[in-house]
Amino acid sequence: RMMRSSVFHMFILSMVAVDVIVAASNYYKGETFKRQYDEFYLAEVAFTVLFDLEALLKIWCLGFTGYISSSLHKFELLLVVGTTLHIYPDLYHSQFTYFQVLRVVRLIKISPALEDFVYKIFGPGKKLGSLVVFTASLLIVMSAISLQMFCFVEELDRFTTFPRAFMSMFQILTQEGWVDVMDQTLNAVGHMWAPVVAIYFILYHLFATLILLSLFVAVILDNLELDEDLKKLKQLKQSEANADTKEKLPLRLRIFEKFPNRPQMVKISKLPSDFTVPKIRESFMKQFIDRQQQDTTCLLRRLPSASSSSCDHSKRLAIEENKYIDQKLRKSVFSIRARNLLDKETAINKILRACTRQRMLSGSFEGQPAKERSILSVQHHIRQERRSLRHGSNSQRISRGKSLETLTQDHSNTVRYRNAQREDSEIKMIQEKKEQAEMKRKVQEEELRENHPYFDKPLFIVGREHRFRNFCRVVVRARFNASKTDPVTGAVKNTKYHQLYDLVGLVTYLDWVMIIVTICSCISMMFESPFRRVMHAPTLQIAEYVFVIFMSIELNLKIMADGLFFTPTAVIRDFGGVMDIFIYLVSLIFLCWMPQNVPAKSGTQLLMVLRCLRPLRIFKLVPQMRKVVRELFSGFKEIFLVSILLLTLMLVFASFGVQLFAGKLAKCNDPHIIAREDCYGIFRINVSVSKNLNLKLRPGEKKPGFWVPRVWANPRNFNFDNVGNAMLALFEVLSLKGWVEVRDVIIHRVGPIHGIYIHVFVFLGCMIGLTLFVGVVIANFNENKGTALLTVDQRRWEDLKSRLKIAQPLHLPPRPDNDGFRAKMYDITQHPFFKRTIAVLVLAQSVLLSVKWNAEDPVTTPLAAMSVVFTFIFVLEVTMKIIAMSPAGFWQSRRNRYDLLVTSLGVIWVILHFALANPYTYMMGACVIVFRFFSICGKHVTLKMLLLTVVVSMYKSFFIIVGMFLLLLCYAFAGVVLFGTVKYGENINRHANFSSAGKAITVLFRIVTGEDWNKIMHDCMVQPPFCTPDNNTYWKTDCGNYAGALMYFCSFYIIIAYIMLNLLVAIIVENFSLFYSTEEDQLLSYNDLRHFQIIWNMVDDKREGVIPTFRVKFLLRLLRGRLEVDLDKDKLLFKHMCYEMERLHNGGDVTFHDVLSMLSYRSVDIRKSLQLEELLAREQLEYTIEEEVAKQTIRMWLKKCLKRIRAKQQQSCSIIHSLRESQQQELSRFLNPPSIETTQPSEDLNANNQDNAQPETSSQQQLLSPTLSDRGGYRQDSTEAGKPQRKFGQWRLPSAPKPISHSVSSVNLRFGGRTTMKSVVCKMNPMSDVASCGSEVKKWWTRQLTVESDESGEDLLDI
Repeated sequence: RMMRSSVFHMFILSMVAVDVIVAASNYYKGETFKRQYDEFYLAEVAFTVLFDLEALLKIWCLGFTGYISSSLHKFELLLVVGTTLHIYPDLYHSQFTYFQVLRVVRLIKISPALEDFVYKIFGPGKKLGSLVVFTASLLIVMSAISLQMFCFVEELDRFTTFPRAFMSMFQILTQEGWVDVMDQTLNAVGHMWAPVVAIYFILYHLFATLILLSLFVAVILDNLELDEDLKKLKQLKQSEANADTKEKLPLRLRIFEKFPNRPQMVKISKLPSDFTVPKIRESFMKQFIDRQQQDTTCLLRRLPSASSSSCDHSKRLAIEENKYIDQKLRKSVFSIRARNLLDKETAINKILRACTRQRMLSGSFEGQPAKERSILSVQHHIRQERRSLRHGSNSQRISRGKSLETLTQDHSNTVRYRNAQREDSEIKMIQEKKEQAEMKRKVQEEELRENHPYFDKPLFIVGREHRFRNFCRVVVRARFNASKTDPVTGAVKNTKYHQLYDLVGLVTYLDWVMIIVTICSCISMMFESPFRRVMHAPTLQIAEYVFVIFMSIELNLKIMADGLFFTPTAVIRDFGGVMDIFIYLVSLIFLCWMPQNVPAKSGTQLLMVLRCLRPLRIFKLVPQMRKVVRELFSGFKEIFLVSILLLTLMLVFASFGVQLFAGKLAKCNDPHIIAREDCYGIFRINVSVSKNLNLKLRPGEKKPGFWVPRVWANPRNFNFDNVGNAMLALFEVLSLKGWVEVRDVIIHRVGPIHGIYIHVFVFLGCMIGLTLFVGVVIANFNENKGTALLTVDQRRWEDLKSRLKIAQPLHLPPRPDNDGFRAKMYDITQHPFFKRTIAVLVLAQSVLLSVKWNAEDPVTTPLAAMSVVFTFIFVLEVTMKIIAMSPAGFWQSRRNRYDLLVTSLGVIWVILHFALANPYTYMMGACVIVFRFFSICGKHVTLKMLLLTVVVSMYKSFFIIVGMFLLLLCYAFAGVVLFGTVKYGENINRHANFSSAGKAITVLFRIVTGEDWNKIMHDCMVQPPFCTPDNNTYWKTDCGNYAGALMYFCSFYIIIAYIMLNLLVAIIVENFSLFYSTEEDQLLSYNDLRHFQIIWNMVDDKREGVIPTFRVKFLLRLLRGRLEVDLDKDKLLFKHMCYEMERLHNGGDVTFHDVLSMLSYRSVDIRKSLQLEELLAREQLEYTIEEEVAKQTIRMWLKKCLKRIRAKQQQSCSIIHSLRESQQQELSRFLNPPSIETTQPSEDLNANNQDNAQPETSSQQQLLSPTLSDRGGYRQDSTEAGKPQRKFGQWRLPSAPKPISHSVSSVNLRFGGRTTMKSVVCKMNPMSDVASCGSEVKKWWTRQLTVESDESGEDLLDI
């Protein structure tokens, strides 16, 4: 119980920390001091006994088997055995010191975050261990091969033994001085074998540096990679964390909650004292005032206006306001009805989707030929199936006749989609939580604004709605906005120079002014130097005054508009605001003080160094620069953990180095003296003379030289006398600069066996430590950007979107319609063989530059003649393309314009070459060939992708490069102040120094590449007596600054070389994976994009990159392959895609990228590929489109049905009107029978008329019940009743006719597909009374006339 307690654990770790501090305090005390039994040795014995007792206690409690079962306990037992042997006096200062210094590794258990990070990197050690073994094996094999190849070479001592060969090959692996190894070997082997040896070393160097070191980075990135499930879980947690952070107000605003509420009350100025008015909140009264103003505006809008334009404007405003009010009323009053409608729509959708799914499963498409379905169709059916399963229609599906495998698959699909539905609920819950958090934040802010009168008041003086504050807001927030919207559709119009307009509108006008002022101030600081100081140069003081005045005006305006600290949008609300105030105060203090004398290493010099931070203002003014800084510092935790690991590694090796090498690296400066006792007096040293002087010595004359005193001292740049100097030396070695010198000194002065020390540190620190730093910076950048948490599908989707942004229309005119000369030229120029031939000719012309073009050399003339021939061939190529495409079509492509420009330059060069033929024309010809070579990048897919990778990387890393330059500018200004007058040394000379800002920038650029940065640092550390100090002014001394140089150069190298450059590597890696992904990893392949570009080129006849919305239908019908939309199977998908374009662009024009983006969304599984917020927005859009398309389809179908109903009604009305007349005549004849004498002629006449009119009225009488005089109609109806009749696209058999005996049959009237039966039976008896028959006919006729009134509108629309 005691062993497992936290107290015991923390006690042991604290003892380990004390032991590490004691070991780090050890230092070299001189040769006379007895090092065997000093206080450090006694402390080491005590700590060793303590940790031995700890190990024995754990073995006694857990048992030996249980103790060694843990990997940590095995490591502790190894340390116990090693340190126990180490305290033996003869083994104290030996290789067993490793066990003592390795105790620091146990301190990793103190921090759980550090422990998890170490386990994440080194826990799955199979990959990293395999790579280490592979690297070691490669070094051993290559060392053995090199030993066998060069051991026989005389005057070459690098490969005489295997250890020497191993050290040489390891040196090549680290890239430090590998050229020296190769040059020495080349000089030794001779000219015959020199090319072969050079190729051998170069290939080994390329493989070791470009592939092997990149493998370490890849393995570390793979270890830092999360699982797919963990990525999704972390996305949800990150969304929840963002929601929680948005809910709380900042601490500077929550401080108002500590004060009592003091709401602002209404003040009435003109009121008699006899009346008392209760206290009323001003916010409460404002609601009524605003409502009254709205009512008055509504009344004014109802009044007639004098001008039509103002009337239209008021109507438009009234319509918008009414829409808003209607929306609020509908949400509040009709919420229950909306739910009912939603339930009905859901039920209908269930039925429709279940029927569609059942029809698909029943094999209704079996008769069609087998054809590969497009990805659009596949994804559309996946979404339809997912929605049907999500709505529960799968459980209602009929499973009869299915096999067991099909049922199992359906069950698994159901389970999978139920899980997806659960994820949907979680996503929606997070979205609701975000909305609630934003609402709570707004409510809290409104409560503070209402209850605290000083809330949101700048400096607690200016009112919230004061005129001066509103004026300041207008000035501060004014910016350029060139986006024009269509007044009808509301779509944003694309301007011609929209990129330039976007750049101008990037920041506000005030920020643009301050950016220009800051740049001018930085340019003025570029002219400052230790010999031309701003304190003594009035012209330089002008820029200082201008900067301070403009920044004062800017800060005053922003403080009055947004507040200083206790307001929601205060100036000091983040680190950028603090930096602005700090830079302003430093500039103001320096301008007011303007010191005349600045002593070295004083507070005044520190003030001048802080003044050099002025270029960092641009980080705050430009939003993209702030984003770079945010991405850099938001993941500072992982970078800090890596730094701790590297410092721990350096501390281990530094402590070991102090134990072994303290005082042993010193040597006498006289190479003839070995013992320290003999190192005294003076000796003569010869001076090296340049060979260009050609000094010839006379016989017996000595070389020039001078006498110097003998000194016993350490090497100039490093030593291991204490832990501080040892860690500085190891930090320089960690950058792979100067480690060969450290190795040679240790081997020469201590022993060859100790060379293992520096090799092990370089391998662990550089191969693993630095690659770990690179991997963490890249992973951190991706995580802050959001790509580290993306799944594989989401990553592919992001890559696809990036590729689609870069894709452009072909700008290639179509082939001529006829088969004439232009068409043949078009076929020739577009043939792949023609393009490859031109590419080969370009390469052949570039080969001509392998020989130097010299006007005096006779070889140059035939080379120029060949270049002229190539130029005429390229002129022929351009001419053929112009004929094939027409001049306008040729000019549309940028590539063609570049070819035309280079070809024109070639023609000019040909003319000048034959006219002048001087060295300048040869130089121009070489430049033309170089320009021609760049045109080959667009003629090959791989080269084009490589060029796109470079261009896109440069575009995306533009702000990172600008940030690096600003940091470099700050360090250059500070370097002029600190090291502007340092005396020349080994690397500080007349070419590389800090005497001016320009030269300082050159030196810092050299340090960025890592070239001898440590030697420059040591030159800037020079101290007396090696320099001349001055206590009054820093510009009169030539001494350096030890502490300043240490912080200056180390911080610059870490920030630039380890962080900023690795950010560029991260961007390049991202873009490389973007363009070089395989076809299996791409959602849309290169062929798909190429096919779309070709189809777009056919539809966009004007080559403007924009087409009307109605042309999208033709474009979609022309697509083939994976982007094809089959109208027979996917007509609904086609409608959805067309309506999406109309909805998103309001019926206006659509661009190339708009259609391509729509196709990309339709071609992927949005559930897998899209992130949370984008997924919710896309699903909402598709659901809205689906609803609108369904409503549109139903509306059009109803319109067609109504048209048919109206046409039928018109036909029926005409039939009824003619029937009324005939029935009226028959009825009048029947009710008023004429006499026989008078009616006989008329009967004959009517019979004749009836015979003539029979063909015209027979078809009409068949649709209605026959009259009493037409008994043949019954027979005709009965004979034709069994025949099928076609109505509205389908055949329908009417019911069997009823037998009619002296009665009137049923009347069949069809209106729009609905059948109504009217039966009127008239019992006609020829022997009955005439009056009774007349009454029956009247009843029937009355009912017949009411047929139209019986058919209501609801029956007509109920289809």
